Amino acid sequence: MNKTKLFMGTTMLSVVAMTLAACGKSNKSTETKTIKPTEISALKTSVPTAAVKNGGVVKTALISDSPFTGIFITELQTTTVDTAVSQYGIEDLFGMNDHYVFNNNGPATLKLDQKAKTATINIKKGVKWSDGKQVTARDYVYAYEVLANPEAQNPKYNGSLTNIIGMEDYHSGKSKKISGIKMPNGADGRKIVIHFKEMKPGMKQSGNGYIHEVALPYHYLKDVPFNKLISSDKIRKKPLFYGPYQVKDIVRGESVTWVPNKYYWRGTPKLSKIVTSVISSTSATQALKAHKFDVIQVQGSKWNDIKKTKGFNFVKGIVPQYTYLGFKVGKWENNKNVMDKNSKMNNKSLRQAIAYGMNIEGTYGKMSNGAAFRIPTLIPTQFGDYSDKNIKGYTFNIKKANQLLDKAGYKKKGTYRIQPNGKKLTIRLAAMGSGDAAKNPVIQTFIQDWKKMGLNVKLTDNRLLDQNVFLDKLQHDDSNIDMFINAWNLATEPSPAMVYGEKTPMNYGRFVTKKNNQLIKEIDSQKAFNHSYRVDKFHEWQKYMNDEAYVVPMYNTYQVTAVNSKLTGYSTSPSKSMGNKLPNWYYVGYKK
Repeated sequence: MNKTKLFMGTTMLSVVAMTLAACGKSNKSTETKTIKPTEISALKTSVPTAAVKNGGVVKTALISDSPFTGIFITELQTTTVDTAVSQYGIEDLFGMNDHYVFNNNGPATLKLDQKAKTATINIKKGVKWSDGKQVTARDYVYAYEVLANPEAQNPKYNGSLTNIIGMEDYHSGKSKKISGIKMPNGADGRKIVIHFKEMKPGMKQSGNGYIHEVALPYHYLKDVPFNKLISSDKIRKKPLFYGPYQVKDIVRGESVTWVPNKYYWRGTPKLSKIVTSVISSTSATQALKAHKFDVIQVQGSKWNDIKKTKGFNFVKGIVPQYTYLGFKVGKWENNKNVMDKNSKMNNKSLRQAIAYGMNIEGTYGKMSNGAAFRIPTLIPTQFGDYSDKNIKGYTFNIKKANQLLDKAGYKKKGTYRIQPNGKKLTIRLAAMGSGDAAKNPVIQTFIQDWKKMGLNVKLTDNRLLDQNVFLDKLQHDDSNIDMFINAWNLATEPSPAMVYGEKTPMNYGRFVTKKNNQLIKEIDSQKAFNHSYRVDKFHEWQKYMNDEAYVVPMYNTYQVTAVNSKLTGYSTSPSKSMGNKLPNWYYVGYKK
């Protein structure tokens, strides 16, 4: 799948857990006890293996309260719904291991040359489109052209792509070709060489933003003008794929019927048909219980209602995102983040105390039946040794929070504390949601626990904010925001440059320090091609960010999927996917 954005921006996932059924009384303990593994965390990532027979129909559910738009090329997709609908046909060119590091197990191989500043891609012989044509070098170059051609008005064109020589001239219309992408054996060959301005260590990792990971059928789409591509029947009704399945029928916005791509490079897929249908979130649980689908996602809040449903194996996968608490300590000025030394939140002890005052396990974890779990660091464990396992983060501990506030001079004056300078302290929290804020159990638990510490926390505008309003206020540094709860959809290359750098507008807290700039630069430096060096720098950055607490990681979630117990071959492990964080459906079939 296309991963040209390192972090795909704000997501509503943080609101999902917050709007679940009420969690009951707040935990009165001042420190969270050791959390035992939940039933959900104990689930496996794949169904039991067994011999597979050919044939059979599988019905899959796509839970969405909106119809899919039906864009079947990843370059122009802008919704996760379209991505999910097309997962049976779209396959990444490059394989990866379980920590998203490229390997040569996919349809193409990749070789980086740090000295020559090149990436060489070789598409394997026999990798064919569903019309029988070999995937060629021209198909891969064409995918870049769709991303960058100004007439396509592609929202996924971004700064990472400009690292390719000639990309900016092509995007601006000064050149008809991308000069830095070569086809040594011609357009019909299978070799491509990309010339970069500079090499990045993240290029070894899927989702790096510099190396595109799919191809498009140039021979099929070349006659469609770029400005007509998004509306073309060739990508909406009769798309071609080199993945395991191809489209047979489409009911617009509702369902898609898939049949095997008989030219698939690994071999003929096992199933005779896959039918994927959109169903609403309100009907999902009942549909599962009624066995209307063979594969369907489980809503965490409904786990206790469905976990004993017979005829399914339940598997987990980690949602590639995390929710965090951010603090406003500056503004976006002259295309960069500028710190305000006088910001009321520019006090490390205050930020740390607030972090200790959040009972993540007792709120999100409890309400989601363990589907949501606290994460201690900004580089989650799915990134392997880049994640620092020694960081414990901020566990719920009001006693420690009070000690920090007392020592920093935040004295109590009546119910609430005042600032060290004697001024009144009111902290405005921005959070997304709908409905009556007073009935939101998570937010109210946080506010009440902060009150126990003597902190007067109120919601921005005295309410939960609609997503669009929330984003507008956050992006424009609304003065009525002191801290905020937001979430990132993660790419599979964990460099923090795109969201926590000095010159990225998505650094919504606006914190900037010489140390942070230095560490991010070192993480993405030429020296970081040495894996051990990059691991050390990632760990150093995590320790620094944990101590400064400008951004406090809160929780991640497991996505649970119910899979018909008669099926085998279904896995959520990245190494067993089609490179797109979704299962490789080639392996899925009915047991013999």
